Amino acid sequence: MAILLPALLVTFWLGTQAALYYHARNVAMAAASEGARAAAAEGGRTSDGIAAATAFVADAGGDHVIAGLGVAGDRNAERVLITVRGTSITVVPGWSPSFEVHATAQSERLTAAP
Repeated sequence: MAILLPALLVTFWLGTQAALYYHARNVAMAAASEGARAAAAEGGRTSDGIAAATAFVADAGGDHVIAGLGVAGDRNAERVLITVRGTSITVVPGWSPSFEVHATAQSERLTAAP
């Protein structure tokens, strides 16, 4: 019994940490996708994508979900790339699991009819 309770508590804390990491990474993936869609729109700019991704994370909980948020982007005539990086909130002292996710989209543009 003396070994079972500590093992149960460690399992609980690790499960909680895994859930927090999974949630933060999913929010980052959704934010990157939202940013890529905004930047890929006709007339869109990289700054539009970065702003959209940052706003998405803020609406999803901001620093309470992703700590140390960093959003970067790149746009050319054919594609848009938005990168979101950060760390998940931690319940394990001294450990900050970090992640970096990317989303790409094709740039919208008018083309001549065949």
